[in-house]
Amino acid sequence: MKSLLIGSIVAVAALGTALAQTTEYYVVQDTTTKKCTIVDKKPTSQTTVVVGDGKVYTTRTEAESAVKTVKVCSP
Repeated sequence: MKSLLIGSIVAVAALGTALAQTTEYYVVQDTTTKKCTIVDKKPTSQTTVVVGDGKVYTTRTEAESAVKTVKVCSP
């Protein structure tokens, strides 16, 4: 019984760590250069804004696909 409890605690701790490491990606535009990029932290700079309705992407691949479809990022 004691080993089951310890095993459960370890499993919950590992799951919590895995969830905490989830990365979010944002498509942002530099307002001075009008260039779009992908970042993994929400921008705090006044010269960089989140574009594409502020959508947060769970993978970099999703964000890269979105850059191609966001109107202000199109060449």
